[in-house]
Amino acid sequence: MIDGPYFVLTLLGVLGCGLVAGVFYGFSTFVMRGLAELPPAQGVAAMKSINVVALRPAFMLAFIGSALLCATVAMVTFVLLPDEGTVELLLGSALYLFGCFGVTIAANVPRNDAPAKMDPGSPEATAYWPTYVREWTMWNHIRTAAAAAASIAYVLALA
Repeated sequence: MIDGPYFVLTLLGVLGCGLVAGVFYGFSTFVMRGLAELPPAQGVAAMKSINVVALRPAFMLAFIGSALLCATVAMVTFVLLPDEGTVELLLGSALYLFGCFGVTIAANVPRNDAPAKMDPGSPEATAYWPTYVREWTMWNHIRTAAAAAASIAYVLALA
């Protein structure tokens, strides 16, 4: 069984990945649906505001902190090669780093950049809004599943 500081790192990985998965799950299940129900100008304005607020320490600590934690767990796992949990630890780290953090950087952030440059009431924003909601939410589903699966993999490594 994993023990000592390595246990604590893995347990924090479970918590961090699960917390991020929960935030993204909330967006997938009701936040984006609620924003999509608004007139486009209001939806764009609200999402622009959300994207600014999301960059504050409360969320960024969990999001980036979990990425750093997962990278640390992966490196320690490669060095120690524990008798038990190696596959689960490496899988959990990869799921979060690539499926959650990587997808955020490659898919969600670029989609956030486009409406950030638009006037919410412009015809351009109105035309783009349905595409934005559909594509952003699809990628958010992927990163939600990846973060949740990472948390589960870490739990399995502790079992």
